[in-house]
Amino acid sequence: MKYYSTNHQAPEASLQEAVVKGLASDKGLYMPEVIKPLPQSFFDHIENLSFQEIAYQVADAFFGEDVPADTLKQIVYDTLSFDAPAVKVKENIYSLELFHGPTLAFKDVGGRFMARLLGYFIRKEGQKQVNVLVATSGDTGSAVANGFLGVEGIHVYVLYPKGKVSEIQEKQFTTLGQNITALEVDGTFDDCQALVKNAFMDAELNAHMKLTSANSINVARFLPQAFYYFYAYAQLKKAGKADHLVVCVPSGNFGNITAGLFGKRMGLPVKRFIAANNSNDIFYQYLQTAKYNPRPSVATIANAMDVGDPSNFARVLALYEGSHEAISAEISGATYTDAQIRETVKAAYQETGYLLDPHGACGYRALEEGLQDGEVGVFLETAHPAKFLETVENIIGESVEIPAKLQAFMKGTKQSIPMSKDFASFKAYLLNE
Repeated sequence: MKYYSTNHQAPEASLQEAVVKGLASDKGLYMPEVIKPLPQSFFDHIENLSFQEIAYQVADAFFGEDVPADTLKQIVYDTLSFDAPAVKVKENIYSLELFHGPTLAFKDVGGRFMARLLGYFIRKEGQKQVNVLVATSGDTGSAVANGFLGVEGIHVYVLYPKGKVSEIQEKQFTTLGQNITALEVDGTFDDCQALVKNAFMDAELNAHMKLTSANSINVARFLPQAFYYFYAYAQLKKAGKADHLVVCVPSGNFGNITAGLFGKRMGLPVKRFIAANNSNDIFYQYLQTAKYNPRPSVATIANAMDVGDPSNFARVLALYEGSHEAISAEISGATYTDAQIRETVKAAYQETGYLLDPHGACGYRALEEGLQDGEVGVFLETAHPAKFLETVENIIGESVEIPAKLQAFMKGTKQSIPMSKDFASFKAYLLNE
């Protein structure tokens, strides 16, 4: 399978080149030339398949031309060593719980898959060292760091905004050591992302060290996220609830919803998608006005969605050939303030006993307000509420039990290197590595 750049100024790339490079030479994002539809027989019997069996069939459509079947199967099965149950919250609204992996966030799927695929390509090429640069607004850093921890031949640099991720999130990638280095940037997530993008474009730096990305700009990070949309459909089909399925995705950098849109292109019977934003409502405004106006992100209690210029918007445009009409036909939007998010977490907990995290709360509320007669909604509960402990406890006025996996991270000692948002300082640091 060949991959093209969304900017159409770079040469086509193989899967291996797209994964190892991360970003195309023209600063565009890689897209597969073809999105293969899956056969109807797959959907006819999908409810009888396991998460891993479903994911392998989807992975084969994306990666089967480039990775041997036994290797791909092992990567998929190793990645998905945990469940992603669709849990009923109230009549016709289900939570797809994506927090059962090692770092209790949805990015465990993409992070673990990419680590294994990149490790396979590095061994195949006989390379000595690849350096992964990843900017995080919260969960990406922990998922990528833990996915790559101890993988031979790969060093990970996690850039995160100082004081803008929760203590638990921070501990999940600053306490690991080994081949993981945490860089605490005096700025916002957008500043961290700009440092990463500028590093990829710097000829001197790239001559000095082999760089790649593990943000959702990397095809090996975002494409595997399609797996759990198919699994959600399978679970709801088994429950007799899949006929008019609406999927609501809390959206920040838009990698997650893009993976769902790819699933729909492959034949997944989703009626429509809702992209739920916090106050960083750039995509919501685009839907209303047909104008894309990125702006600096603002800090909210749903911090993983604090993105002012979503990278993957370029992929959404590519998927729909730039048509605002086509995008609006399949995706609607919603946007919520911190006050509304708090209100939703509290009301849902009081009414149903289900505890939402601030990101899932945006998804849940959008379904509550936006479902039409006969539709069934599933929202992505992207992280365990305990990852936002202080926020959630203050909202519900009760203590929240911290899962054992998180408690283990909290006992670790933070190790991070302070970094300014100035690219020259970041470049000098990497050149001295």
